[in-house]
Amino acid sequence: MNAPPSPATLGTAPGPYRSKTVATWLALLGGSLGLHRFYLKGWGDLLGWLHVFPTLLGVVGVLRMRAFGQDDQLSWLMIPALGLMLSQGMLHAIVYGLKPDEAWDRQRNPDLPGRSTGWGVVIGVIVALLLGATILMGTVAFGGQKFFEWQQANLAAAAAVPSQPNKTNPM
Repeated sequence: MNAPPSPATLGTAPGPYRSKTVATWLALLGGSLGLHRFYLKGWGDLLGWLHVFPTLLGVVGVLRMRAFGQDDQLSWLMIPALGLMLSQGMLHAIVYGLKPDEAWDRQRNPDLPGRSTGWGVVIGVIVALLLGATILMGTVAFGGQKFFEWQQANLAAAAAVPSQPNKTNPM
């Protein structure tokens, strides 16, 4: 026997179905631009729009490094933003893909019948894990290398400056 609809849901249609497979692959392929958030929460999602700026900043850093070489310090600051945004997209793909189907449907599709996911989610999680780990490790290595190169340059510049003689007080 079905329970009568509650007054809060009376006259409201269920929202569109949100596929776990689609969300996983959108996070994998476009997570740095917030595509997974737009899919799940709509175009009005502020956090989705906040993904765009650091991603584009990192892309500009990559383009600057290609144009000006590895000694461009501004690109050193910009490129890790891209790596971190790509890594967070992979992390979202992993989290979405590993969420149990029942919990996904309870959260994203409460008024719709549940659907079982297949191998698309599993493959998406595997690819996200491989790419995410590689990108994150590369970003940390790049940032660490540039930091220590900057430290070495500062030490060399400080050693090249002649020291000032001490002025002693004649009294």
